[in-house]
Amino acid sequence: MDTEAQHTERGPSSDTDPDGDSGTEEGPRSARVSGDSGGGEDPAGSGDPAGPEDPERAPSWRRTALLGAACVAFLLLLSHFVAQPFLIPSRSMEPTLRVGDRILVNKLAYRFGDEPRRGDVVVFDGTGSFVREETGGDPVTGLLRDGAAALGLAEPAETDFVKRVVGTGGDRVVCCDADGRLTVNGVTVVERYLMPGDPPSGVPFDIVVPADRLWVMGDHRSQSSDSRDHLGSPGGGMVPADKVVGRADWIVWPFGRWSGVAGTDAFDAVPAPPAGGHPTGPGGGGATGSGDGGTGGGAGPRG
Repeated sequence: MDTEAQHTERGPSSDTDPDGDSGTEEGPRSARVSGDSGGGEDPAGSGDPAGPEDPERAPSWRRTALLGAACVAFLLLLSHFVAQPFLIPSRSMEPTLRVGDRILVNKLAYRFGDEPRRGDVVVFDGTGSFVREETGGDPVTGLLRDGAAALGLAEPAETDFVKRVVGTGGDRVVCCDADGRLTVNGVTVVERYLMPGDPPSGVPFDIVVPADRLWVMGDHRSQSSDSRDHLGSPGGGMVPADKVVGRADWIVWPFGRWSGVAGTDAFDAVPAPPAGGHPTGPGGGGATGSGDGGTGGGAGPRG
């Protein structure tokens, strides 16, 4: 038997190539394994080492932008029709509302036939009663400001005020009686919500509130510019009921002050005004400025 010939025939299938070229089969096999494990090869030939773009992730920023726009639109609609945040920048409603409080104004409170009542804390537009009507101004800036104010990010226009309703249509409001207290329709009102140390009013007045109007005052009487300070203005300091934005129902910031705006029973004993009106008209009472010139009180509503 020619054993030498047999060894020569088995050579090509062995691990050693007689021609000195070892691993000819292993080389390509290693290359294929490396390509399959994602070692930098681009089998699709796209030239993108990261592979094709994921269609699920590509529009993610668009979805985020649309979601943000939808949230802003929802908040604007909510603040316009249902409830709006306001910032209290002054002391005119202390101790009920403090500087820095953010209140939430219920815009549905008087939307379905109900009307402001004595004792309610309301936010109203003072244009035409507390401040003069003004024209002009940049409409774009005004629109942006109104949008930011609706979200509670900026103070609203300086025509917004927050006060407590003391008299409604037909009421006769007098200050002060022999004991130095406020009376409405002849009944003494014990105002426990007043700032401690403050009298009901530093100036006398005697007025009858016209129909569909409101007589409003701040709780910190010595720091509030309210109906008393506008008796000589058009409208006599009375606020049209349809100018009320809403009722201040909640304090939502800071968290330590989170609560509802406390109600009052101070007017529970006050009777309705006489059907034919009071027998005597307003008795004068030239109220002069007794407050801070109206620099605060609410959500931007002023004092």
